[in-house]
Amino acid sequence: MKGDIAKYVSRCLICQQVKAERQKPSGLMQPLPIPEWKWERIAMDFVFKLPRTSKGHDGIWVIVDRLTKSAHFLPIKETYPLTRLAKLFVDEIVRLHGAPVSIVSDRDPRFTSRFWRCLQEAMGTRLQFSTAFHPQTDGQSERTIQTLEDMLRSCVLQFKDAWDVHLALVEFAYNNSYHSSIGMAPYEALYGRQCRTPICWNEVGDKKLEKVDSIRATNEKVKMIKEKLKTAQDRQKSYADNRSKDLEFAVGDWVFLKLSPWKGVMRFGKRGKLSPRYIGPYEITE
Repeated sequence: MKGDIAKYVSRCLICQQVKAERQKPSGLMQPLPIPEWKWERIAMDFVFKLPRTSKGHDGIWVIVDRLTKSAHFLPIKETYPLTRLAKLFVDEIVRLHGAPVSIVSDRDPRFTSRFWRCLQEAMGTRLQFSTAFHPQTDGQSERTIQTLEDMLRSCVLQFKDAWDVHLALVEFAYNNSYHSSIGMAPYEALYGRQCRTPICWNEVGDKKLEKVDSIRATNEKVKMIKEKLKTAQDRQKSYADNRSKDLEFAVGDWVFLKLSPWKGVMRFGKRGKLSPRYIGPYEITE
């Protein structure tokens, strides 16, 4: 009788949709490929709902290079049309670093719009969107945003002024802070030397590279950065895989999709908290 009940439950659609999973999460970590050169593969995201400043800014566009970890923080308004954002992207990113090979981002309506797709297609840039309810894909920009918000919070508490006034200094401080994943500051990784700042005029400002081929030195530094990133990725993967189990699927298998709905979003009428945990089944086509 117990075997019959277990067999019936395993075939019951409602049972499969509502029962909780008591095992390790399925799926091992799959890191993104390490970029080959600076500012070829970038990540971007928006930070909105910030206190509105006297200039009307209530958001920040965070754009990060995945190789050197250098970042640009662009103050924006949530009401900016996409044409204004596109012009800002060309003026601040393409002007300085050229058109990127790929952009990793979430599925913000601005990034998934037809205008943005056509603009990037014309530049030869590939758009790589994160999977729904899976922010780990865009972890680079999400982690940068955490640091940015902490720095802005400190500025607002100390100087008691509009945050956009200090945004340029925040970007300067971030790009000159040591990153353990690359073993140096993003500024040094990007330009091949430490930044000359008022606190270390003699240490950095007057140094010169003598009898060193700058091109060879730059290539060696990029090679070292890629090795350090590979080491950091392997370390992150080992930590993540300890809490997960490997799971493989084949074309033709039928699977259920686990739901992680946003707070306040009703996808199944008014069931709310009693909505099913899984939907499906769906057939894997590729």
